[in-house]
Amino acid sequence: MACSICELRKEKRFCPAIHGRICAQCCGEQREVTLDCPSECPYLQQAREHEKPRPAEQFDAASLFLQIEVSEQFTYEREHLLMGLSYALAKAARSDRTLNDGDLIAALTAMCASYERLVNSGLHYEPPFPGRAQHAVAQQVEEMAKQYREAEQKQLGYSTLRDADVLKSLVFLLRLAHGRTSGRPKSRAFIDFLYAQFPEKQSAVLTPQEAGSRIIVP
Repeated sequence: MACSICELRKEKRFCPAIHGRICAQCCGEQREVTLDCPSECPYLQQAREHEKPRPAEQFDAASLFLQIEVSEQFTYEREHLLMGLSYALAKAARSDRTLNDGDLIAALTAMCASYERLVNSGLHYEPPFPGRAQHAVAQQVEEMAKQYREAEQKQLGYSTLRDADVLKSLVFLLRLAHGRTSGRPKSRAFIDFLYAQFPEKQSAVLTPQEAGSRIIVP
């Protein structure tokens, strides 16, 4: 039988994205490009195992906010904050299963730009988001930062969290997202990475602080 996509080559494998059989070439070329590949697809998982990290040349200083220094000491000192914000991203993705890595990256990029302006000039403004989905992601992250401040206030009597700390945390997560995603339009590699750190059955009862040791810090 012919491939369900190209209708030219012989089909070789079952594609859960279209519930049909396709050839290996179409699988490789259309994976996470035109196909919404489910995370459990064995061919997607196999491809990720052999996928090389994206070269640094693909990124520019603006997309990674290289002007913002995020030291190893900062990631150690603010581990719980990073866990909390990562947890918020995972929660947002689970709330809207149509989200992909690009949506999370767009939301984080807009938030980084907003916080950088706030830190540098003291001016707060609502960053423009490409769509409602990205705005919803940002709301989840902002709510987690708010809860973090409230928890510090309750435990210490004051909050140590500065806007500059939130900015560095967002930049860290943005760089992590760029490093984890395949870069393809429909990639969900970064989202699946977040899911692995915060499994769905445990997320309902697990606090970000309790999940502190689960995330992999690059």
